[in-house]
Amino acid sequence: MVHSAVAVAAGGALVLLTLWDAFETVILPRTVVRLLRLSRTINTIVWRPWSALSARAKTDARRERYLSFYGPISVILMLAIWAMALMFGFALTAYGFGSPWFAPDRHVTFLDDVYVSGTTLFTLGLGDVIPSATITRVLLVVEAGTGLGFLTVGIAYLPVIYQSFSRRESQITLLDAWAGSPPAAVEVLRRLAAADAVPEIQAFLKDWERWCADVLESQISYPQVAYFRSQHGRQSWVSALTAVLDVSAVVLAGIEGIPAWQARQTFAIARHAAVDLSQVLTAPPKTSPRMAKISSDHIIEALGSAGYHFKHSEDAARRLLHLRNMYEPFVAGLSTAFSMDLPPWIRDGAARDNWEASPRTKVEAHL
Repeated sequence: MVHSAVAVAAGGALVLLTLWDAFETVILPRTVVRLLRLSRTINTIVWRPWSALSARAKTDARRERYLSFYGPISVILMLAIWAMALMFGFALTAYGFGSPWFAPDRHVTFLDDVYVSGTTLFTLGLGDVIPSATITRVLLVVEAGTGLGFLTVGIAYLPVIYQSFSRRESQITLLDAWAGSPPAAVEVLRRLAAADAVPEIQAFLKDWERWCADVLESQISYPQVAYFRSQHGRQSWVSALTAVLDVSAVVLAGIEGIPAWQARQTFAIARHAAVDLSQVLTAPPKTSPRMAKISSDHIIEALGSAGYHFKHSEDAARRLLHLRNMYEPFVAGLSTAFSMDLPPWIRDGAARDNWEASPRTKVEAHL
């Protein structure tokens, strides 16, 4: 007998919405356009004050260490909220049916609905409160099956998150020797010219083309990965993506002796990643501080000093500026949204690469 149709409807709706949100987040491998999502709500409510508090850190190392906790905590928080929503949803449904339980030592209340729901969801089945009606027996079976499936999916979700993070970070770590930390596009080309290895730029761009595609797909499917920060100082997925776009852009500006085909392919997928991720991760485009800080003419001059020459050199800066305008607002939006600094175009001569640092140096290479 239904004692409260409203409670039954509300409880059932809460269970279904929770399961659907978990399905979209963990299982569905595509972009979800629905605005009301648990992961998006957590990031809106929690991430903004969390990142704002990081400004109080006395050093960059402490700031990064503090921000690095958010990604793992947000995943745990999301799993906990899903579990609580399922528990209260089933409890509310049982309450709507009149709480038909038998407890030999006390009068049954809504707290008993919550207690039985919790022990059933987590498959404990203590048995000190037992069902006294068919409907509650059915609810127990359904919730026990839901709980078993939820725990399985939750346990499987964590390895997927960390595998995506590991793939992303292994490539970022390799960037240190190519471009420095933080990575600088001009530094990549300068080092190649100094080592007489300019043709290697093709392999570099090819590797990063695949990386950009992997980051795009993994962080669209699992947005929380974007909040996981790099384990090494002065590195991030935002700075790596920006540096790849920078290198591709200067090659496309017309460097003599370097074919533009691979650079065009890498630029296309990297810009695709920047644009799509800014939309999916709610990071609207912004005016890039790098546009005012360093001009395209200055970048062309720095590459000229490294020994590079440009086809139609009088138009090289204009071409580079056009390419920069295609992606700078999007990476600036990602930088602001995730509190990850954009990389410089030209390396600071006093900075060391992370691999050159050790605990005895005062370079914050490892946080």
